[in-house]
Amino acid sequence: MTFQAIACDYDSTLAHEGRVAPETLLALGRARAAGRKLILVTGRTLDDLRTVFPELGRFDLMVVENGAVVFNPGSQFEEFLCPEPAVKFLSGLSQAKIPFSLGKRVVASKRPYESGVQRVIDRLHVDLAVILNRESVMILPQGIDKGTGLRAALRILTLAPSEVVGIGDAENDLAFLRLCGFSVAVANAIGALKREVDYVTGQDDGAGVAEIIEQVIAGGPLVEARDS
Repeated sequence: MTFQAIACDYDSTLAHEGRVAPETLLALGRARAAGRKLILVTGRTLDDLRTVFPELGRFDLMVVENGAVVFNPGSQFEEFLCPEPAVKFLSGLSQAKIPFSLGKRVVASKRPYESGVQRVIDRLHVDLAVILNRESVMILPQGIDKGTGLRAALRILTLAPSEVVGIGDAENDLAFLRLCGFSVAVANAIGALKREVDYVTGQDDGAGVAEIIEQVIAGGPLVEARDS
């Protein structure tokens, strides 16, 4: 089938060490010129993303804060998919001396504090989930992840998940990759993700994304080739 959209993660997928290569930007432009919709799906906050990737308009929509917020770069409209974190939870993290930062919805910490975060959640009986992303630890309401964020974005674009190619590199990407009609891991992805997807690129991060973009533009069938 002809895929109508590409959804991809940012860090270690589109970007290498936080930055997007000029060649990858050109590939994004070719995808848009060919009529494909582009959706960025990232754990970063919007403010953080702006500091490393000011060209937000390259994408039709952005799912930020690991699925908690959908942002339209054209209209600057933000849709929030969950409530703000509870003050008692933030106080609990502080009391437990767990370092954290705040987005508009996501609470972010880092390894090895995931066990401590879970203990605070259990003690306070709050309906939150710990989501791992390589060395990052994110906390969001149960049921909010990159998959729910992508679903919200696709409703806006009136596209079906089956029309989307998804590209990622880490644990938290699986939630949206499972939703897509075709799932891809870049060559530098963690092994656990490579075992779950339809295809593994021959190149790392942005070069791998460009590889898939060219295949999607060509319009032929994407070959399933799981990493062994």
